[in-house]
Amino acid sequence: MELKEIKLRPNIDTHDYEVKTKAMTRFFEEGDKVKVTLRFRGREMAHPELGMKLLNKVQADFDEVAKVEFAPKMEGRQMIMILAPR
Repeated sequence: MELKEIKLRPNIDTHDYEVKTKAMTRFFEEGDKVKVTLRFRGREMAHPELGMKLLNKVQADFDEVAKVEFAPKMEGRQMIMILAPR
């Protein structure tokens, strides 16, 4: 079991999000944990609720195949969440 990392931005486009979720699905099928890192730059720091909304969407999309091992938490300029396969 490895820890794979997926990096996102708060204003990610829908197609880019789908590409990232496809990679996460592949990681979960291989039995790896996924660390979702959401990086804030510049004025994005003024709206951390957008980042929390995106991480909640990731959590809802993978609710059947993964469980939250480390809840979303702000660490400096990035928000981190760790998901583990069920």
